[in-house]
Amino acid sequence: MNIVIRVDSSQQIGSGHLIRCRTLAEELRRNGAEVRFICREHSGHISECLSQSAFPVTLLPAPPKPEKQSDDYQAWLGVSQETDAAETIEALGQIKADWLIVDHYGLDQIWERKLRPYVNKIFVIDDLANRPHDCEGLLDQNENIEGETRYQGLVPEHCFVLVGCRYALLHPEYAEYRKRLKPRTGEVKRIFIFFGGTDADNMTGMAIAALSSPEFTHINLDVVIGMTNSNRRQLEIQANKRGKVSIYGSRPHLADLMAQADLAIGAGGTTTWERCCLGLPTIVISVANNQLSTCKFLDQSRAILYAGLSSHIDALELRKKIREAIEKRSLLLELSFRSSQLIAGLGSSAITQKLYSSKPSSFSELNNV
Repeated sequence: MNIVIRVDSSQQIGSGHLIRCRTLAEELRRNGAEVRFICREHSGHISECLSQSAFPVTLLPAPPKPEKQSDDYQAWLGVSQETDAAETIEALGQIKADWLIVDHYGLDQIWERKLRPYVNKIFVIDDLANRPHDCEGLLDQNENIEGETRYQGLVPEHCFVLVGCRYALLHPEYAEYRKRLKPRTGEVKRIFIFFGGTDADNMTGMAIAALSSPEFTHINLDVVIGMTNSNRRQLEIQANKRGKVSIYGSRPHLADLMAQADLAIGAGGTTTWERCCLGLPTIVISVANNQLSTCKFLDQSRAILYAGLSSHIDALELRKKIREAIEKRSLLLELSFRSSQLIAGLGSSAITQKLYSSKPSSFSELNNV
């Protein structure tokens, strides 16, 4: 089966979309698929990690105008949908994709309809439910009250819709570490900190500052600094000044660090489901508006301790939240139990099986007739 994935990463977009697509691509490849990527050469892109994983990558030209921070998802594309579609079609060349997988907030049915003559089927990864899609399948790996009904009227009637964190695209190591987790006690000796690949608001620095209070300095910290985080030197200075801080760079997965932690502080997004899979109690700070609904849902479900939006919290407020968590072992045990019940870490396998089972009369099969 031939798979083409259209996804971007950048200083503005972050790395999460690309990383989750790489996870799915690895599972598809393990099941015999040929997978290649098409990515735009945005500022701060991390497409080289795909090449390092031995996936063919075609880079579309960098946007003609300087990229600015914006909440306008269309601007994240860097060009018009029509231009992106034309360049993607050119990048496809003679490749006849059985599935075109697209994970981009800036693309919708305008782009998908232009690609349709060149691919067999289209699978969309989305979690906004704010625009129409022309596709055969859609994945929204977030938890929300509406469930599949979020996409009524936004996808064709024949489209299958998969909603919920049981489909979250996690590296297989999370499921493996989950099998051998030691029971959590509620005592906090080690805290894991990670705010995504970019962390534009330097929430990592805020977390280290909050934990530099004398009441917390006996606690060991494991801090992961993303590939496109521009604050690394400053964070290293903070870490050295505090002590008992281990700093890590980009890694294939974070399962080992999460498994040994007693508490986490981090952003929403895909990492939320990684922490839940391992039952790691977490203080979550949403760093983007699209993380708000899921964070609030999980907070109400007692699966996370939600501290609020990054622009509305400071080190003093975060320190209070950390103190609350550490002083209430029963709260941490409840968070651990409830979060671990949400997800087993087998989403990539489930999606792969669905794509294979929904692949009649593919280009690959027609070529072999």
